[in-house]
Formats: sequence, structure tokens, C-alpha cells
Amino acid sequence: MKTLSILFLFLACFAGSLCAQQKDSSKIRLLSADSFAVRKAAYTDSTRRAHSPRTAAIRSAIFPGLGQIYNKKYWKLPIVWGAVGVTAGIFVYNLKEYRKVRFAYFALINKDTPSYAKVAPELQVFIAAGDNGISSLRSYRDEFRKNIDYSALFFLLFWGLNVVDATVDAHLQGFDVGRDLSLKIRPNLNAAPGGVGLSLILKFKKADPRWAYTTPAP
Repeated sequence: MKTLSILFLFLACFAGSLCAQQKDSSKIRLLSADSFAVRKAAYTDSTRRAHSPRTAAIRSAIFPGLGQIYNKKYWKLPIVWGAVGVTAGIFVYNLKEYRKVRFAYFALINKDTPSYAKVAPELQVFIAAGDNGISSLRSYRDEFRKNIDYSALFFLLFWGLNVVDATVDAHLQGFDVGRDLSLKIRPNLNAAPGGVGLSLILKFKKADPRWAYTTPAP
């Protein structure tokens, strides 16, 4: 009888110890999940601070491409420099041609014969036409003036888009969709005639059991 009492006492102590271990294990897993969430939030905040949209916007406004370099989006540099460079080149070309045509136009309309020799070679034919060339030179001058306005507008537009792109990229540096999102595309068949299409399905995956919250036993 004494031996049986000692055995029951031993089993009771063992059960109590096992229950305490389970509670401690539940607390450890809960603390692990909390520490993971804290580390993840700290990482996200540090990433956002490291990639300031304001800094990216200022750098891109100063010179196209600097914001993309700041965001480490190097593959966008040829696109940015190509768009801004081409529009800048078109603007310079139109401005140069406009000045040449304007000079020839005023030289012809004012009968400034000493300046005829300074007119561009490709415009000498209008000088030789005399008064008949005035209207043609005026049309060319107005056309190049309009092209200057358009090219300047597109230049400023692409410069602005470069700033917007760098700012948006900097904002997205700290954006985290997490591991619990999934996107699936699958065909969808409807009963109606011609009802074949594609469905986009956004699902939340099951939480990682390593970081699952466990409610401690009462």
C-alpha cells in the first residue's frame, strides 16, 4: 500500500511537470511570434527610412536618373535618359533651324543684301526667289516655332515622369505583401454561351506554423 502511494505521488509530480513544460513551450512560441512581428516591423520601418521618396524626387528633379540610381533601379536608366535625351535633342534641333529661318526671313523682308551671304546654304533658294520666297520662309519659321513648343512640352513631360517614377519606386521599397498572399489564374467556364474567360483569384495562404500563436493552457 505504501509503495502504491509513492507511485501515485510520483505520477502526479510527473504530470505537473509535463503540464508546466507545455505552458512554458506555449509561452515561448508566443514570444517567438511577437519577436518576429517586432523584427519585421522594424525592418520595414528601416527600409522606408532608407528609401525616402522625398530624396528620390529631389534627386530626379535635379538630374534625370539620379532617383532611379538611388532606388537601385539601374535598368530604368536607359529608358529615362533615352526619353529625356531624345526630346532635348529635338528641341535643340528645332531651335537651331528656327533661328536660321528667322534670320533669312528678316534679311529678305528688310532687303538686307549684305546679310544674304550669311543665310544658310539650304535657304539660299528662297533668297534667290526674292519676294516670292517671303511667304515660304514665314511658313517655315512658324512651323519650327510650333515644333519648339511641342518638343519643350514633351521634354518637361518626360522629366516630370522621371520624378514620378522615382518617387513611386521609393514608396514601394517599404511595401510588403507578405508570404500569406497568392495569386492564381485559371480558366472559368460559364453555362451561358461564350462564357469562357479567365479568373484572378487572390488567396491567403495558411500561416507558417513556426510562428503560429498558441493559446496557453488554463
